[in-house]
Amino acid sequence: MTLQDLINDSNTKFVDVRTPAEYSTGSFKNAVNIPLDEIANRVSEISGLGEQPIVFYCRSGNRSGMAVSYLAQQGYKNIYNGGGIGDLLQYQN
Repeated sequence: MTLQDLINDSNTKFVDVRTPAEYSTGSFKNAVNIPLDEIANRVSEISGLGEQPIVFYCRSGNRSGMAVSYLAQQGYKNIYNGGGIGDLLQYQN
């Protein structure tokens, strides 16, 4: 499944793992803001985790990659690294 497919899927949720200050400058498609350093303690806030496709993103793709790696180690599936917010915005309609 490509990033474009995920963005076009109405079931896909988005999680922004940037800091609240970064998130306040703008986000993608009603993304939930859960900073990377809070992911472990806030997993329960990610609606549909493991059931629906969830795309994680940050500024460059580094932090979102760490979030996806952590959650994959916890056994979650259907999670994707969307890269940086700029990568996502190029597909936004």
